[in-house]
Order: sequence, then C-alpha cells, then structure tokens
Amino acid sequence: MKTAIVILNWNTEGFLREFLPGLLRSVADEDGAEVIVADNGSTDGSLKVMREEFPQVRTIAFNRNHGFTGGYNKAFEEIYGTAEAPLENAPEYFLLINSDIEVTEGWLRPLTQWMDSHPDCGACAPKLHSWQDREMFEYAGAAGGYLDSFGYPFCRGRILKRLEKDEGQYDTPRNVFWATGACLLVRSSVYAGLHGLDERFFAHMEEIDLCWRMQLQGWKVTVVPQSTVYHVGGGTLPAESPFKLFLNYRNNLLMLDNNLARTYALKLYRQGRPAEEAARKGICRARLRTFLRRDLDGFSAVVYMLAFRWKNVSSVLRAHREYLSLRHGSETQDIIAYLQNYGRKAEMNGMYGKWIIPRAVFKGEKIFTSIKDKDFVKIKES
Repeated sequence: MKTAIVILNWNTEGFLREFLPGLLRSVADEDGAEVIVADNGSTDGSLKVMREEFPQVRTIAFNRNHGFTGGYNKAFEEIYGTAEAPLENAPEYFLLINSDIEVTEGWLRPLTQWMDSHPDCGACAPKLHSWQDREMFEYAGAAGGYLDSFGYPFCRGRILKRLEKDEGQYDTPRNVFWATGACLLVRSSVYAGLHGLDERFFAHMEEIDLCWRMQLQGWKVTVVPQSTVYHVGGGTLPAESPFKLFLNYRNNLLMLDNNLARTYALKLYRQGRPAEEAARKGICRARLRTFLRRDLDGFSAVVYMLAFRWKNVSSVLRAHREYLSLRHGSETQDIIAYLQNYGRKAEMNGMYGKWIIPRAVFKGEKIFTSIKDKDFVKIKES
C-alpha cells in the first residue's frame, strides 16, 4: 500500500452516506491507495452503514471516542505500526480526511506526486473550499495556514472570520506554517517519528502543532493548489460550541508550550548565540509571550462576561486551568539537545512577527495579500 486514506468517524453516518461513495470512486484508479474508516466509538448507525452499505471498505472499530488525536494515532498504529517496528506493507503516506469532505476528480494525485518529488516535505494539503459556498475558501485551512506572534492562526484566503473568494490568487504551491487537518497527507515515517498527534489536545489545533513540530525537525509543509476539496465544517462540533471554544483556548496554549521555546532558541542559535545561551533566552522569551497571550485570553473572558455569555467565560477559565495541569514546560538541557540535533537543518516558514487581530481591524490587513512579506519570520536551513 502506498497511501492509506483514513476517515476518522464519530457519529456522522449521514456524511458517510453522502461523501464516501465519491471518495471511493475518486481513488479507484489510484495505484496503492486504500480507503479505511476508523470508527471512534460511534453510538449512531455508522457501523451498521459500513457493514451494510460499504462492506468492501476496511473498518477499524474502537470501543470509545479517543478524540481526533487519539483516534488517528490508534488508527495509524493499526495500519503502519511504529517508528521502531513498521508493519509489512506499511503505507508510505497517511492521509487524514474528515468525513464531511467532498473530494473532486483527480484530487489525490497532485498531493502524492508532490511528496514523491519533494523528499523534504513532511506534509501537504489541497486548497480547502466551502461546501456551502463553493467559490469561497473555507475557514479551517483555506489555501494554507500561518501563525502570528501570539499564536493566533490565519490563512491565505481567511483572516479572522473574513473569507476570500478563490480567484486563482493562491494557485502557486507554497510552503506554509500549517495545513488543514481536514485533508492532510503526511509522510508516514515522519508521523511515526513525531509520535503522531499530541493526544492531550483531543481535538482542534492539533494539526498546527504537528506541522510546527515537523518544521522544527527540518520538514516542510506545503499547500498544493492543483488539488481542491470541499469542506462542510462543524460536522462534529458546531462553531459556537462552548466545548469547542474551550478546546481552542486550551490547545493554543499547549501548542505554544510544545514549540515556542524551541523556536525562539533556534532563531537565537542561528544568529550565532551559543546553544546554552540560546536555550535559556528562548525559554524566557517563550514564558513571557505565553504570559501575555494568557492576558489576552483573560480580556476575551471579560468581553464574554459583558455580553452575558457565561458558558464562554467558563470555557476560557477551564481552558487555563487544564493548560496549567497538562503543560510540560521546557528544560534548558532539552533545548540544548534539540539545537545540537536540529539547530542547523530546521526551517520555519510562515510565522508572522506581529499580532494579526489589530493589524486586520485597524491597519486594513483583512486579506492575506495585504500583509507585507517582510513581516514574516523566516528561519532557513544553514
């Protein structure tokens, strides 16, 4: 098997009926591609649908919901094995695809061809369009994602909640900071080496964390616009769900905890600072930036309070409590070891050196093309 195309399903039997037939047709002539459904403890009729309507599709059934992160990691182990002991016929590529994705004819080949011809690429993704408004980019990734200096994500084609119409303005393949987890092709050996998705996240922002960790080890993340898929969005959790809000606030902080100190240390190390100094200063800068980000979250909680949105206030406060209990922190010796292993080959593309919210609201940077390239922090392989 070359490519394992894995749908992680949880209580979305309607999406399976609507979108799985088209997915199967689209890859019927793709050599070495297999569609697999991993069911994450569904309590609706999903497993019955798979047994009766799609008996030809391999189904992996879990006895409970392990979340997006745990579910995909368990499915990966079933299909690939581990970094130390890959299974016979383990797939070269592992494709994470949501059950609410509608694919287009020929969508897969540009992605696998890109990976075949770019051995330094750890992950790539198609353009993501809205299923409801098909000419518009979709919120959860659009044409490739970026991250601002406080950890707020935005995209080519989507800044804050403003979505752009796809008029071909982003039709050149480009290395980005993160690519959508709704349809993400990853190199299986890289996924295994990074131990997959961080299971503390459960769901939401886990793909940004994965892409960040890939870059810190020298892998590129690319959007290949010759491929396009359509995303319904909100298939598992609606956009206004307090639980989704909680996950986004908590996971954003966990993502900063995982990666920010190493990123600051890497930049200082490339500027010629000794590894120990770069590590110490990187940790200090990351702690300060995270402290400021938590202050901004506190301001959001006050705004929710003034609007009498008490469930949202509770979500923000709970997110911070859980972050404090789950964070790993960074040790100087761990950062030094990282710099010794990856300090000369790691790259970073697409970290925006400013805060995107006031830039979009007050400076008019409401579409990606209005952002100046010089404002992005770039760390190249040395």
